[in-house]
Amino acid sequence: MKNSEMKTHYRKVFKSDHLGIEDLEDFIEEKVTLIFTIREVKQEIGVQVAGKKGSFNIAYFVEPIKPLVLNATNSKVVKGLAGGSPFVEYWNNITVELFIDASVKMKGEVVGGVRLKGGSKTLPVLIKGTAAYQNAVKYFKENNNFQKVEERFTLTKEIKDSIETDSLIPA
Repeated sequence: MKNSEMKTHYRKVFKSDHLGIEDLEDFIEEKVTLIFTIREVKQEIGVQVAGKKGSFNIAYFVEPIKPLVLNATNSKVVKGLAGGSPFVEYWNNITVELFIDASVKMKGEVVGGVRLKGGSKTLPVLIKGTAAYQNAVKYFKENNNFQKVEERFTLTKEIKDSIETDSLIPA
C-alpha cells in the first residue's frame, strides 16, 4: 500500500452532495478525464450548499458523478456554451471540461474552486431563439452555407431547415 493511500485529505470530512475540488483531485489521481456532459441544469430552491440554504442552478451530468452547483462565473460559461441562451432549459447535452482554479476567492479569501470550460467531445447544439441562432441566420443569408456555423455548433436537420427558411424572410 502506498503511503499516500493511508492518508486522508482534510476535505474528505466535509461531506457534500455536490461536486467539489476534492472530487476533482480524486479524478486526477485516478487519471480520469475531466470531460463530462451536462444532462440538464435545474434551478433548485431551498437546497443546502456549503452550509447555506438557498436557490441554485445545479448541473446534472450524463456520467455517474455528483451534480455541480453553478455559481455566477460557471453559469456564464455554460450560457456561452449554450449559444448564449440565458434559459437553463437549453443548457443540456453540453460537454464541459472541469478543472481546479486555485485562485477562486470567497468572501475575500482564496479558497480555490471548480471551474469549467468547453469540452472537446462535441460542440453545443444551436438553439432557435438565441443570439447565436440569429447570427447563424445572418451568416447563412450572406454566404448561403453553414461552414462557419458548423465550426462552432452542432446543427440538427430541423435547425438547418429553420435557418434556411428564416434566411428567406426579409429583415
